[in-house]
Amino acid sequence: MTTHRVPLRSLLFVPGSRTDWLPKAEAAGADAAILDLEDAVPEDGKAAAREAVAGAVDRSVAGAADGAVSGAEDRGAAGTSGPMRLLVRINALDRATGWQGADDLRAVARPGLYGIVLPKVSGPEDVTTADRLLAWCEREHGLPEGHFALLPLLETARGLREAYAIGRAATRIAHLGAVTAPGGDVERAIGYRWSPEGEETRELRARALLDARAADRPHPVAGLWADVADLAGLRRFAEQNRALGYEGMALIHPSHVPVVNEVFAPDAEELARCGRLIAAVERAQAEGAGAVLFEGRMVDEAMAATARHTLSRHGGG
Repeated sequence: MTTHRVPLRSLLFVPGSRTDWLPKAEAAGADAAILDLEDAVPEDGKAAAREAVAGAVDRSVAGAADGAVSGAEDRGAAGTSGPMRLLVRINALDRATGWQGADDLRAVARPGLYGIVLPKVSGPEDVTTADRLLAWCEREHGLPEGHFALLPLLETARGLREAYAIGRAATRIAHLGAVTAPGGDVERAIGYRWSPEGEETRELRARALLDARAADRPHPVAGLWADVADLAGLRRFAEQNRALGYEGMALIHPSHVPVVNEVFAPDAEELARCGRLIAAVERAQAEGAGAVLFEGRMVDEAMAATARHTLSRHGGG
């Protein structure tokens, strides 16, 4: 059994060594924070960061119990209910890191954690290993099977090529997608030359999205936008990802959160149009018609089903 997952519009990276920045992430309205124990923490600081992150996860349980969660109403109105979720990006689960990733996972997989971000995934075998470790942690803490979500990062050419198999390897995966950025692991692995327009990675992101949907992974996310000050560029990139079919993005700065939340949530007019469309189709069906002209376009039950889906997810029905 897998715990119900919700769409996450904004997943904000926070260095594992700076858990004191979590209130800033929450104040910005992030649907989730990713405490990073991998690239954001130097080697000599990883043990201390792991301890700090475990403590932050424990404190999140107490905070949720007290109801002291700022910004929860805003997230709920956009279709993501409850407090800001906490994820942790662990180190890779391989011998090259001295199995740091396994130590990270065992330390932080406890009540209060939403999920694990798994880096350097090359194939389904990496997911299977993480899945088994998380199942062991769930049993140890008396948590239901599938409590912890798993977000595999497709950062190698093979990982991107095998996105469908990776998505099918564990039902706890909910947010599979392509995370591209200037520099970094993916650019090095694929060899593209990044541009703000994103055309060089558009096909890559679209293919990973199709694989995620075909694997029945419900809430795919994309990313990243590295230029902190260029909010207009961020909006264009987010709108491109939304048009492809992604439901959220990983982010690196709190100032990016409101922009991305707005892009990935329908506005009041879109929700109102959904309601009008459903009513028009239902009237037509009551009169024995399968399709009807609605605001200049022909619509039918398939369009009404999409509108109902949108309303059910974003507080409109």
